[in-house]
Amino acid sequence: MMSQSLYRLGRTAARRPWVIIASWLVLTVVVVGASSTFGHRLQDSMQVPGLDSQQASELMAAAGTGEAGLTAQVVVTPLDDDATFFDSVEARTALAQLQTDAAALPHVLGTTDPAGALGSGPEAAVQDGVVSADGRVALIRLQYPLVEDLSAKDLSNLKALGAEAEAGSPLRIEMGGDLFFAFEQPPAGLGELIGLLAAAVILFLAFGSLIATALPLGTAVLGLAVGVSSMSLIAHVIDIPTWAPVLGAMVGLGVGIDYALFIVTRHRDYLAHGVPVEESVGLALAKAGKPVVVAGGIVMVAILGLAVAGVPFMTAGGIAISVVVLVMVCASVTLLPAALGLAGHRINRRGRRPERGNIVAPVSPGWSRWIRHVARNPVPYAVGATLFLLALAAPVAALRVGIPDDGALPERRTERQAYDLVAQGFGPGSNGPVVVAVDIAGDPAVVEPLVEAVRADPGIASVGAPEVHAEIGVAVVVAIPTTGPQDAATHETVERLRADVLPGVLAGSPARAHVGGQTANFADVGARVNDRLPVLIAAVLAMSFILLMVVFRSVLVPLKAVVLNLLSIGAAYGVMVMVFQWGWAAGLIGLESTVPIVSFIPMFMFAILFGLSMDYEVFLLSRVREEYLATGDNHTSIVTGIASTGRVITSAALIMISVFLAFVFGPDPATKMFGLGLATAILVDATLVRMVLVPATMTLLGNANWWLPGWLDRRLPDLHDDADADDPASDQLVTT
Repeated sequence: MMSQSLYRLGRTAARRPWVIIASWLVLTVVVVGASSTFGHRLQDSMQVPGLDSQQASELMAAAGTGEAGLTAQVVVTPLDDDATFFDSVEARTALAQLQTDAAALPHVLGTTDPAGALGSGPEAAVQDGVVSADGRVALIRLQYPLVEDLSAKDLSNLKALGAEAEAGSPLRIEMGGDLFFAFEQPPAGLGELIGLLAAAVILFLAFGSLIATALPLGTAVLGLAVGVSSMSLIAHVIDIPTWAPVLGAMVGLGVGIDYALFIVTRHRDYLAHGVPVEESVGLALAKAGKPVVVAGGIVMVAILGLAVAGVPFMTAGGIAISVVVLVMVCASVTLLPAALGLAGHRINRRGRRPERGNIVAPVSPGWSRWIRHVARNPVPYAVGATLFLLALAAPVAALRVGIPDDGALPERRTERQAYDLVAQGFGPGSNGPVVVAVDIAGDPAVVEPLVEAVRADPGIASVGAPEVHAEIGVAVVVAIPTTGPQDAATHETVERLRADVLPGVLAGSPARAHVGGQTANFADVGARVNDRLPVLIAAVLAMSFILLMVVFRSVLVPLKAVVLNLLSIGAAYGVMVMVFQWGWAAGLIGLESTVPIVSFIPMFMFAILFGLSMDYEVFLLSRVREEYLATGDNHTSIVTGIASTGRVITSAALIMISVFLAFVFGPDPATKMFGLGLATAILVDATLVRMVLVPATMTLLGNANWWLPGWLDRRLPDLHDDADADDPASDQLVTT
């Protein structure tokens, strides 16, 4: 049985603490050392087999055209407001030198040459799209190979070139492009540090003991070091995206500290009632450790459910984050008990003497009064809270997915400055060209009509000269939309090209055309995610329902948990739409413009939030079930179960909310979305759901809460140690 196994594990860890602690320290050194020495570089790849944009990329790669690789943009403008590249010899000379130096950088396949184009006259330079019509902005576009052949060093080289060239130059130099998207990293450790400090304050207020505060934090930090460092090792097998460590740290810190908090709280209560240290650790792990394992399992199942999306980078990110959660669970049931055994009675406040006698659950009078009040008026509270959550979730109907472009970054960033200069000088569509790759299939005559048809589309501002590779049978056409990369109109243009323009030209021809480029690729990934989201939801709901049914031996309790968690997740989505798409209170989190919701965030957030929301449901319902088995009274079990878990779950929720909110103030809009969405869902879950909807709905259901058909009961595996008959001191078991 799980409780018996955890009881023995806890006693063993407390009896031999240095063996366990030393093992974890060795593991940490080995994993961190191997990661820094042999770790594979993390990389962002938006490749998804079967997408039209992916087929365009494969055609370009087969033709050997540079368009399949990454690009960077060096955008320059004279510092003298009255000067232009048309009339300033000094500005043109500096521009020519900058282009020469950029072309000489490692791995640069080629560049545009605005200075050379200006030698043919202003009109030629403007026609080539390398100098703006007013002569104020020049664009040097650098073409790099595929991301697999590059590294962060290439971005460093480009930045160093810009800094060196700008010193004493008559030009203002800004940079952006795919190279920044692939290799620019957010400031490391800031969100984690703020989250840890907030967690330390909450833990100290909850425990009043420095040692009790330090143990959950130490366990989480050590587990996080192992979990995040392992990502570069896992990257040898699958491509782990660069954002996985940030999200892994966010989730890992939250669950790691929370899991430790539940176990430490239970252990302190045992010690306070005179149970010996070793026995107390074993009993604490037997009771609080089982919900930790179950909750961690649900989080992992939910996150691994991302595999159904059919998007490789999401599957890889889910695996990496699940490994972090697994490490946190292992640390909570091995490292933490060892540390508790080593700390002994010092983990409790000084002067707190043991209380002999039966251990009873510490029930807060305030929580008890509130739960009784809700239980006496279940219908109005259930209806009112449900309507409020539905109102919060209503904006989901307006949710628009996409990838925020550089125009959403803070104005101090060079990528944002480059984006604005390009938009001002060449039009917003120049920041997100659309690439049409054509499989000629022996019909080269189709290229010119296709170019003319694309040029005639109302969403296209200009079309470059086609690049035809007759020997390979591929042609590449670059088109500039009239609207920006994240605008809905740009996505409509891409779909119109695919559905109407290209098929109209190619009808009756063996040639085939595909629309690619970063803008089209992002739109395609968003569409794939939206198509697969219902499948993910169904898979996660089914797996979680079955697991909860096994744990709680009930049909209605897991069904209720699933529905309530869907409400809290829907509310989180609604708040994200209000803030990021509608701009409500956006300034408070440092968001400088409205942006679409990052295409993969709704699916990722559903998986993570569903798992995290189930954490509190498992801990709370475990206590309610214990009381129901002991008394058989539904009303008493609800009041006692929720009131006795009130303080510790509130502390745990505050910790997780603080950790998530710490990431809201980072510079990246996607990180802000994750932080705000996760914090909102946990806040709703820890307040409206746990304090109102759970007691109200469980009161209305009565004894039916624990109904399970006999035939199903006989077929489900039994994870319980009924009445804990085999546990030592079973009559003293305490609940948090």
